[in-house]
Amino acid sequence: MALPGRSGAAAVCKYLLLLAQENCEFRPPEISSLLSLYGGNINNQEDHGTSPFCVLNIPCEDLARKIMNRTVCAKSLFELWGNGKCLDELKQSVQKYPLERMVPYLQPNSTYKICIHSFNKTLTQKEKIEKIDIADGQRELINSYSVKKRHFIGNTSMDAGLSFIMANHAKVKPNDLVFDPFVGTGGLLVPCAHFGAYVCGTEIDYNTVHGRGKATRMNQKWRGPDENIRANLRQYGLEKYYLDVLVSDASKPIWRRGPLFDAIITDPPYGIRESTRKTGTQKEIIKTDQFPESHVPVQLTYHLSDIFLDLLNFSAEFLVVGGRLVYWLPVYRPEYTEEVVPRHPCLKLISNCEQMLSSHTSRRLITMEKVKEFEDKDQYAHLEDGHYLLYQGHNSFREKYFSGLTKRIAREERARAGEQNCSDFGSTQEQQDV
Repeated sequence: MALPGRSGAAAVCKYLLLLAQENCEFRPPEISSLLSLYGGNINNQEDHGTSPFCVLNIPCEDLARKIMNRTVCAKSLFELWGNGKCLDELKQSVQKYPLERMVPYLQPNSTYKICIHSFNKTLTQKEKIEKIDIADGQRELINSYSVKKRHFIGNTSMDAGLSFIMANHAKVKPNDLVFDPFVGTGGLLVPCAHFGAYVCGTEIDYNTVHGRGKATRMNQKWRGPDENIRANLRQYGLEKYYLDVLVSDASKPIWRRGPLFDAIITDPPYGIRESTRKTGTQKEIIKTDQFPESHVPVQLTYHLSDIFLDLLNFSAEFLVVGGRLVYWLPVYRPEYTEEVVPRHPCLKLISNCEQMLSSHTSRRLITMEKVKEFEDKDQYAHLEDGHYLLYQGHNSFREKYFSGLTKRIAREERARAGEQNCSDFGSTQEQQDV
């Protein structure tokens, strides 16, 4: 039942949340983060597994509307007047609902409509349950901010839906300062700016920062003069939130020491479509005939284990207490355990969600919150951590990724060869019969 909203009431109300049937693992952490952001209790969410329906206890309608003005994982939210396994049980439940809450919508001149949603079955008209619709989620953001329509993109520009989920996991709010140390084409800055945060970042690739070089779109050879990160923010009317992006190496922080950022949101390179690089000096190079002593390469390989340890140390030092780090961690699924997720004494793990990449690889969306001030000794905590050797296993992710890909291609080729042999045998047999 879709009815006009009313002012918030003092008592806690039950609300029925209709969730989208995609990115299912990301749904509970996003809703919990938004409840926490707006002062709600993150423990009042009932777990319904893969069901698209979820019941929340929310203290006021204003908080419910704030949640729905941010979420991209939910479609609609309804004030729940009653529920039951049969019509009689539903009727009894509705009759117990406070009459003073229902009276404004039961007047002779009131209008309403019926919205039907079902999961894993088809409902008859008699089985339809009426609910009060108070707000819709922000699913349209996925389309309006689609990467396909974006002015400036790269090989690894983040999907719009996942970008907004990351911003919600980070509890980004107006006037926050948000930083991305591996900014790329700035896809993660856009949703943060949409939510009113000021955004900045660093990127080691000069051409990417300045929008130069070869284009990544089909049928376009070179990037245009106005293809850059600032133009992406301008496209959505968000340029006023764009501070700047610096050409800089994420392994060598350039900031004045101390808490600075309200959130750090990033998608580090995995070495698949984008290489992992950092700047180096001659002392870090093994001298060979190819690279004589007088030659200093500009960039060196940046191992994944070092990327994540540096990222956690950086976040522990430069986040404000209560600020969040949200990042993607690639994993080789046959060897994955929770122990391989990097830890830090200043950061508390909030959520860990999986997105499948292939049958043997995936990436985990890791959300952490800073819980104590950074001390110099904390940057060496990983040396005392018995799990540190497990973190180094991330360094071979690229090899494992392509190893699994090669094996899959080989299996497919063997299968095709087997089908062809069967076809040839059938043709030969037919000729013999003739």
